[in-house]
Amino acid sequence: MPLPLSAEQKQTLFWVSVWAAFFFLLWVLGPVLTPFLAAAIFAYALNPAVDKLCRLRLFKRWKMPRALAVSIVITLFGAAVLALLLIVVPVLQKEIPLLQAAIPASLAKLNDTLGPRLQQLGVEFTLDGASIKALVAEKMAESGNQIWTAVLNSVRTGGSAVLGWLATLVLIPVVLFYLLLDWHQLLARIAAAVPRRYIGATMEMARGSDALLAQYLRGQLLVMLVLSVYYSTALAVAGFDVALPVGILSGVLVFIPYLGFGLGLLLALMAAVLQFTDWSGLVAVAIIYGLGQVIEGFFLTPRLVGERIGLDPLAVIFALLAFGQLFGFVGVLLALPASALLMVGFRHLRRHYLRSSFYNA
Repeated sequence: MPLPLSAEQKQTLFWVSVWAAFFFLLWVLGPVLTPFLAAAIFAYALNPAVDKLCRLRLFKRWKMPRALAVSIVITLFGAAVLALLLIVVPVLQKEIPLLQAAIPASLAKLNDTLGPRLQQLGVEFTLDGASIKALVAEKMAESGNQIWTAVLNSVRTGGSAVLGWLATLVLIPVVLFYLLLDWHQLLARIAAAVPRRYIGATMEMARGSDALLAQYLRGQLLVMLVLSVYYSTALAVAGFDVALPVGILSGVLVFIPYLGFGLGLLLALMAAVLQFTDWSGLVAVAIIYGLGQVIEGFFLTPRLVGERIGLDPLAVIFALLAFGQLFGFVGVLLALPASALLMVGFRHLRRHYLRSSFYNA
């Protein structure tokens, strides 16, 4: 016959159940929480700047109100994001139509290069734009109704996605403003809600997480700056007309592991295909981006970011997929800093487990 639970055990069981239900609710509401999670990460990154502005003494006695400091920091942050978009969007608007127009010429060049060599090996190879267009038209004629149905469905889904993105983009600055305004009070309330028996361990974890994220953010910004200068300079030396926007974008996107490098490389390859008539542009892109990966992986990231996050490549890939599944594209952007926080908690949990009587008995 099981022993009856004590009053303390009943309280513990009750509050554990409450917290489990709370985290389950957060998991269910994952897509809705995306703007709040993004705003919380941005608030953590921007709060030091707000604190510095609030500590400034203007006119000897007058201190800047926190609301004004928050407004200035958010405005500067939004201006930086807008400047990045103004750099990227014109490049895409210019290169994508040119790339579509250059595809037939590229196919003809590929056909002239590979056709004779393959014919020497007894392989008939013909690749031209007219045959591809005819093939596409034939397939579309065979399944026209299915294609139109798929297009209509994608338009409906795309419209919902666009509305969701617009709502998220509008909500993030609003949530960010109020989080920055009450940042210290919010942290104090969270600390006050922690059971007193765990407050020491919790504050230790919080300090460890803060040190880790501060090092990660500062180091990542330096890596982005150095790589932006490197890619812009190297592409300009190689003779690319769009060296500055493509180089800046390639450096800025580094904070998205793998995906950022792939997008920057794709833009550079597009520029090489459009601008150069021979293989020199593609060779230059291969050398520049290959050397950039070596510089980032072996020098910049270990020295500036460090190895304290403790995530191996497989863990990084899993974090990107997991956070992308839970929170969409914003989750991909926030995967690494969020994983760093989880790693701090896991280390403390592992240390507690190795010291427990359950493990040592």
